[in-house]
Amino acid sequence: MKLDNETARKITRDGLISVALYTAPIILMFASFQIFDYRPWEGSNAFPFKAPAFLEAVFKNLSSWGLPVIVLTLGVIEFAAGLYENKWTKNERILDIVCFVVPKLVVRPFVAYFGLKLLPEILPGAKNAFEWVPFWWAFLIIAVADDLTQYWYHRLHHQVPWLWRFHRTHHSAPYMGMAMAGRQNIIYTLFFSQTYLTVALTYLGLGYAALFVKVIKSFITTGAHSSIPWDKPFYEKKWLQPIGWVLERLISTPATHHAHHADTNDDGIGHYKGNFGNMFFLWDIIFGTGIITRKYPSSYGIKHYQEEEWYAQFLWPILKSRKEGSELSHNGPVVGDAVPDTPELIPLKPEPATTAVPTAAVPTAAVTTAAVA
Repeated sequence: MKLDNETARKITRDGLISVALYTAPIILMFASFQIFDYRPWEGSNAFPFKAPAFLEAVFKNLSSWGLPVIVLTLGVIEFAAGLYENKWTKNERILDIVCFVVPKLVVRPFVAYFGLKLLPEILPGAKNAFEWVPFWWAFLIIAVADDLTQYWYHRLHHQVPWLWRFHRTHHSAPYMGMAMAGRQNIIYTLFFSQTYLTVALTYLGLGYAALFVKVIKSFITTGAHSSIPWDKPFYEKKWLQPIGWVLERLISTPATHHAHHADTNDDGIGHYKGNFGNMFFLWDIIFGTGIITRKYPSSYGIKHYQEEEWYAQFLWPILKSRKEGSELSHNGPVVGDAVPDTPELIPLKPEPATTAVPTAAVPTAAVTTAAVA
């Protein structure tokens, strides 16, 4: 399957817009320095930020062992409440556990160790080169750079057909829950930008702000994947609706991100060809790849899912599935994220662009989705 011209055009256009978004916080920072005659790189950091010792300790612990413990605890609650609806088979359990453990115990420590060993050799004079950047500006710059990069990484794995199989594992489960936040193919994980960015920023002197971004982003993305609809009160309670209106356009929520994991686009709620935002849903608003319905899909996953072996989903293309006709089998078809007409996984033609219908109760931003090959 090749990328159709319309999708290629939109990717090019949105890529150019992204360049402006990447540079905007940096331009604003230097503009503020000019306005207030403020030159922190000269050693006159008049607006230092240092969190209280207890808060710093909380964020450091969350970044290391705290978040995994929280995710495991909430996962147990989800399981105990029956939110997986008996769909957590042995194969799914092993896959979720491996995807949760390996990145945290192998990939990230490996990248951090060798990254901090290698960077001084490559950039010997750059250690702490940007520690003069005020915390809040560093936080904003890193949050935009990190999450916008992940938005594109995620979006391209849906819109470029040959990349889909590296991301397919994240969408294969017929349920939603805390475990889904880390359920990824190992190749997708190895090229994930945040791991390398955090290491590089720490070496350059921005580790403190990077730590705060990492923890806050982890909370948002984990909460968006949760089967607990914590955002529901913001839609149902009238006094919370103004906050909900802003919240659902700014960050990913269960309603907006669950739509991305739906197994169909036909019900007016599911939108697996959009809603790509991770921490910020704002990117979907800007690029027109999102819809907001304030509803939750009735079913999740991939309609032609064959519950391929956990090792094939985790290690494809190193290990392949034995399921005949599977995308993950030897010489499997390149389907992309389209839903095929037949069990033989015949690829579909690109779907026409669709628009979400806003709910009658509260005005919502219905954003046109980009066509996907």
